[in-house]
Amino acid sequence: MFPTCLTDTAFPETAKAMVRLLERLGCDVDFPLDQTCCGQMHFNTGYAEHARPMARAYAEVFDGYDHVVVPSGSCAGMVREIHPDLCGTSPAARRTYELSEFLVDVLGVVDVGAHFPHRVTYHPTCHSLRMLGVGDKPLSLLRAVSGLELIPLPQAEQCCGFGGTFALKNAETSTAMLADKMRCVQDTGAQVVTAGDNSCLMQIGGGLSRLRTGVRPVHLAEILASTEEEPWVATP
Repeated sequence: MFPTCLTDTAFPETAKAMVRLLERLGCDVDFPLDQTCCGQMHFNTGYAEHARPMARAYAEVFDGYDHVVVPSGSCAGMVREIHPDLCGTSPAARRTYELSEFLVDVLGVVDVGAHFPHRVTYHPTCHSLRMLGVGDKPLSLLRAVSGLELIPLPQAEQCCGFGGTFALKNAETSTAMLADKMRCVQDTGAQVVTAGDNSCLMQIGGGLSRLRTGVRPVHLAEILASTEEEPWVATP
């Protein structure tokens, strides 16, 4: 498992949920302690040479594993599409999958035995949509969750305005894009907005929280890990 910097430091419940989910599906999950950042932030900011050793480290740390599963289309896209340009194609990069890809394409499952009795809308993050091309895999997984009411998100393919360092360098544009996304989320009447990237959920959830909308951001992994016996519980 490569949980990514953001999930490991700020959203550990997502990583824990992914472990529960994968183990429930019969996977033997390992967390190599020598793993570091994938280098995406450095590369996207123009520091390719600083990202290069991180790409090499990733290839070394995850060498020998059958698959590397990532709860982020953004970081999975960095590894699979950009790392080969930085340090050559490695077995680890070829075997890296975003979570929904791994479940549907590798394990061949759609119904993971989840139970989540809430109204949910799904935001397809830019990298998962445009770089990895995960398509409707997350939606197929959500439709199979018992008790879940899936509500289509208007203008779903529009960016939420985060884009990592873009949100800092172009704050006004980012905020305007976020306002559009929040309006679409609120129009669904959903209780929960989900996505495959905590970075985008941090952006959307932060805005919704400041407006006191009551809409909760919940990572896809946490929904899929939720069962009647071990239901998802909202954190304060």
